[in-house]
Formats: sequence, structure tokens, C-alpha cells
Amino acid sequence: MSSDGDDSKRRPATRVVRGGRKSAWTGPVVNVPVWRGSTHLYDTDADRQAAGRNNADGQFFYGRRGAPTQWSLAEALTAIEPGAHGTVLYPSGVAAIAGIMLAVLKPGDHLLMSDNAYDPSRSMATGLLARMGVTTTFFDPLDISAYRALFAKPVQAVWLESPGSLTFEVCDVPQLAAMAREHGAVSLIDNTWASPLGFAALDHGCDIVMMSLSKHVGGHSDLMMGSASAGETWYRALRRTAQDLGQVVSPDDAALAARGLRTMQVRLAAQTQSARRIASWLAAQPQVARVLCPLLPDDPGHALWARDFTGGCGLFSFVLASNDPAAAARVADNLDLFGIGYSWGGYESLALPIKPADYRSVMADQTGGRPALRVSIGLEDTDDLIADLAQALAQV
Repeated sequence: MSSDGDDSKRRPATRVVRGGRKSAWTGPVVNVPVWRGSTHLYDTDADRQAAGRNNADGQFFYGRRGAPTQWSLAEALTAIEPGAHGTVLYPSGVAAIAGIMLAVLKPGDHLLMSDNAYDPSRSMATGLLARMGVTTTFFDPLDISAYRALFAKPVQAVWLESPGSLTFEVCDVPQLAAMAREHGAVSLIDNTWASPLGFAALDHGCDIVMMSLSKHVGGHSDLMMGSASAGETWYRALRRTAQDLGQVVSPDDAALAARGLRTMQVRLAAQTQSARRIASWLAAQPQVARVLCPLLPDDPGHALWARDFTGGCGLFSFVLASNDPAAAARVADNLDLFGIGYSWGGYESLALPIKPADYRSVMADQTGGRPALRVSIGLEDTDDLIADLAQALAQV
């Protein structure tokens, strides 16, 4: 079986399996082999010069431009991102954020950033971008009127994330992106939570979509990688900037990410189903004041999620009813099946005490100042996870 044909009309599950598996790259085996190499050789010097002029995936030139292992992964990610012309790979999700910012912004530009963005995105704005002369205004993505007013002054780019980091508010991405485009601004979005299998960001008006591949795509908590996908114009700008910065991913990590990608849809479906059930159970517990999860019908963001998204994932938060500042840590410490650690999207469940107010400038504190935890639901049995949460909640 070859995947050399046009799969663009096929459904996402099929494209996830077949994307990037050109017979020229796989040979007679199923998966693209791991091509390790810095130096690429040429039959003649004329071939070397021609390769230098053809700066495209699929053209051997030098290891920094990749080889079939990296090209295959990038092509597969493009295949599942509706509206994308190409995908650039980065050695981490934060490297992807930086690569996008540096490709889009220049000294003197102004950036609008959703106030519930991932903390390293916020740090990028207040650190690296500020040092290079880019100013940033944080905004509440749920307050459309206030957002509209920010375009009274020139804005070059808008950074979105939906659902928001830690507190999972769902914003109206199509409306926010349309307003940005109306004022000549580029719409950028961190779509790690849903992935393109759950939210087609480019089709909903965004110009560049970013993912941390360390999460759902890797799926096994054993690699660091990021990606950015876009239409042709912005893809070429992203690629040029990444090459200027010397960004390259390891072929071994690319092979791991490609392996994880093939099962991402079934893992996401299973984790979403389990997370929905666990979130509903948590909402009924006396120790829990609030569950922050757009999968639940009574969540404020559920209607927008149901309108725009085709899938979810296992990541959400919940707020304890206790006023004891140490309560969240006590719950985490008493969990047996949930590890305590950063990242998420792997096959194993995680729990992390959080203080969202530490990472907000303008949005209200969804926790009401109470202790809260973010959980990433893995592939363990749902009943076992609920039993583990029940015994840990009994400690508060």
C-alpha cells in the first residue's frame, strides 16, 4: 500500500494514518526510516548548486534542512491541518512560539495577547519581544467591545489560545480573527489543546496555528517538539526565519512524533470521553466548588466549543471548596494514579496545583482565590481514576 495519492478528500482519521508516507521515503517498509546525517552528498557540483537553490522539503541539501524523517512528519501535520500550505518543525513548543513571533513581528510593532495564554507565551511578550522593541497589550478574549477598542491604535498581530491556559475559557476565535484581519493584523493561535483534529484554526480565520507536539502528537511523554502551520505566504516566512535561526529537530524525535501521530485520534477520543465523565463526577463532589471544562454542558464556554470544535482532550481544571491554601497540594500528594508534573497529553494522568491569578493581567480569577488543580486525563481505566480522586479529595 502506498500513500502517494491525493488524500485531501479523505476523513481526518485516514489522513492521520497515511500522511507523509511517500513510497520514495518509506521504501518497502511501513514507516519512514530514521535518516541521521549532517552532510548530504552530491554526484556533481552542479547538483550541489541546484540543491541550494531548491529550498523545499524533499530536496537533500544539508542536515539543517532535514531529511525524509523530518519531511514526512511535517507533511503529515500539513495533511491534517485544513488550509495549510506547509508546516515548520521546532525543537520545542516554546521554540515554535518564538519562531512565529520573530517571523511576524519587528521592532516598533504592537501585539495583542489573550490574557489566558500559556505562561511561556506571556513571558515571550514581556521578555524577548519587549527587549526587541515590540509592545504587548493583554486583553480579555471574552470582552469583544474592549478588544475592538484596542484597534484604535495600529496592531500588527493578535495571539489567541482557546480554550485558555489553566482556566479553559472558550473565546469566539472566528470573530476575534476577523476583527484582526479587518484592521490588518495577523491572527496567531496556540491550538495545542484541541489539535487540528478538534479545531481547524486556519479554517476559522487564523493565519498561523501553533502546536506543542510534545503533548498529543508525541503522546508518550518522551519527546520535545513544536510546529507551526500556515498558508503559503506565512509558511514561507516561518520557514525562512526558522532557517535563519538554525532551528532543526532531531530525526529520532521526529520518528517518535510520527509514531505518536498515527494513534493520536483514538487517544484523543478515549481521553476526551474519560475526561467528560470525570469532570461530571467532580462537579457533583462536595469538596469541589467548580469544574473548569468546556466539555460540560453547563460550562460558560460549552456553546462556543460545541459550535466550533469537533473534539476535545483530557485537560481541564477544578477548584476546591476549601479555603486552605495547602489543599490543592494535599490532594495532589495523595493521588496514586496521577503523577505530579508539567506537560500533558501523554498516556498517563497528571495533576498539578495551579494559581491562575499569577498569570493574568486583566481577566477575573476563575478560582475565586481558592485552591485549584489542573488534571490531564490519560488512558487508565476511568473508574480507577475516579476512585483515586475520591480518596484524595477525602483528605480535604
